Amino acid sequence: MPDAAGTGAIRVASATGRRVVLTTVLGSSMAMLDSTVINVALPRIGEDLGTGLAALQWTVNAYMLTLAGLILLGGALGDRYGRRRVFVVGVVWFAAASVLCGLAPNSAVLIASRALQGAGGALLTPGSLALIQASFHPDDRARAVGLWSGFGGVGAAVGPFVGGWLVDGPGWRWVFLLNVPIAAVCVPVALRHVPESRDPDAHGRFDVLGAVLGALALALVTYALIEAPGQGASGAVVGAAVGGVLLGVLFVRVERGRENPMLPSSVFASRQFTAVNVITLCVYAALGGFFFLSAIQLQVVAGYSALGAGTALLPTTVLMLLFSAASGELGRRIGPRLPLTVGPLVAAAGMLLMTRVGPGSASVSGYLTDVLPAVALLGVGLVTLVAPLTATVLASVDTARAGLASGINNAAARAAGLIAVAALPLLTGMGPEAYRDADEFAATFRRAMPMCAGLLVLGAVIAWAAVSGAPVPADEEEAEHARPECTVHCGVTAPPLEPERDGPGGGEPGREGPG
Repeated sequence: MPDAAGTGAIRVASATGRRVVLTTVLGSSMAMLDSTVINVALPRIGEDLGTGLAALQWTVNAYMLTLAGLILLGGALGDRYGRRRVFVVGVVWFAAASVLCGLAPNSAVLIASRALQGAGGALLTPGSLALIQASFHPDDRARAVGLWSGFGGVGAAVGPFVGGWLVDGPGWRWVFLLNVPIAAVCVPVALRHVPESRDPDAHGRFDVLGAVLGALALALVTYALIEAPGQGASGAVVGAAVGGVLLGVLFVRVERGRENPMLPSSVFASRQFTAVNVITLCVYAALGGFFFLSAIQLQVVAGYSALGAGTALLPTTVLMLLFSAASGELGRRIGPRLPLTVGPLVAAAGMLLMTRVGPGSASVSGYLTDVLPAVALLGVGLVTLVAPLTATVLASVDTARAGLASGINNAAARAAGLIAVAALPLLTGMGPEAYRDADEFAATFRRAMPMCAGLLVLGAVIAWAAVSGAPVPADEEEAEHARPECTVHCGVTAPPLEPERDGPGGGEPGREGPG
């Protein structure tokens, strides 16, 4: 069994190197597929379990809530106790929660199991790239990350076919149960072939209080937004909203008072880092709402099967798979302002075109005239903006804080999607049974898409006003630091995580210092 002695010495061409890449791809793909394929399965889940729209929102949001709230803490646990160990625990945890999801007899059990899935994802997601960073020889790290990204991109492209086929064939439960054989391959390979690594300087207490406060604040606000359409301004809804805001304020105060908090305020001293995270909130709120509602629109209104709906949205992923690397390099050469301005505007146009999707869009001609132009334009916009956004986040802070910066950016993106899925049905007047009525859902969908597009336009305005137009330095080390090699793998759901860099000043997110 490999140990820390092999850390940082593995070559990609070796058998061990290939197995390390396989392990990280399998583990991260479990979390990535579950966060994307679930949207396609929602109408069938609602029909099978007899649930309203609120339960479907919670099915998506319970996962994102625990993942967003705990992902920084998960990375810190890996640094302290061993990245392989925490990664393996995360894979096993995720698979066990997936079994609970697949066997759920009702929506309450499914939602609780999805929350457990998110906690497992928070353990395995940060460890995926961190294992590559720690295991491979410095000369081979870029190639290893490129392989991780490429295979992950192929998985993202295949996911809608597999997920749609499972929903239409054996049933939606197999979307979750599929994780079990993946974990059964991943865990033994990891234990046998992946070297253990940890941060020898890790010390102090973990910022558990910060993680709990942040997650509870998000949970209460989410509850208020989801339950408001059915309960109105009831005591429970108003109390949850007020409580969420107060806990959010308390979270900020607690984090400011800690020596090494989960979310250090010092990192926001960079005006560009702050601006890019606000842009991230706008972009990923729009994307979260778009993919949640579009998968239902295609099935309930346009008449697509689950497989057809997943396939219909595929051009967005294919475009990112083919062109994100080139977009990242172009953004480095011309500076981030233009891509971060133009990309959201193009994506917004794609979302507005999606309002044309209706009952006649399931035919070949309907797909070519109504769906394909919208998702292709959305894909072009994402290709233009996601890679430069990731690179700009990393370039906005010291190299030693790259892991912290990308972790914050990743959590912000997931929180934005969480709030969007909760808020859009309320803002558009979508009733609890809207997804069962094609006419009602179509009307609210047409109101939701301009809202999503408006968020993207707001992101573009902020980018033009606050992001530097200067090219990223061409210095070899800086170029390597800013290279968004993993954008294809996870850019639709959230920006990628960058493992912590060695060097002075490298903080440990999610960990509180002594005292």
